Amino acid sequence: QAHLAESGGGMVQAGGSLSLSCAASGSFFSIGTMRWYRQPPGKRRELVAFITSDGSTNYADSVQGRFTISRDNAKNSVYLIMNSLRPEDTADYFCNAYVVLTTTPTPRGYDVFGQGTQVTVSS
Repeated sequence: QAHLAESGGGMVQAGGSLSLSCAASGSFFSIGTMRWYRQPPGKRRELVAFITSDGSTNYADSVQGRFTISRDNAKNSVYLIMNSLRPEDTADYFCNAYVVLTTTPTPRGYDVFGQGTQVTVSS
């Protein structure tokens, strides 16, 4: 069973920066696409950014140009650097990864989520 452990987050004033980290542990063959989601208070969870195993990235329009996602495959980790933070970025942030169990005879895996970390941006 794979497990994701997040760190980082906290409280910052608008315009500030924060960094989130997430590391996967457990028994698996590899980690596929890794994602960061967020859930603002009273709202639905939304995708913030994702990065594929070969490093391709994609961002939600609301964070494009302010957030940067990256990963370290050797450490099975993903990171999210958040700059120019706004009050509307306030949310619980969740790490997600597709865990690859095997590639033969056919690829098999599953999605796993971290427990979440809180980010609060004050105006």
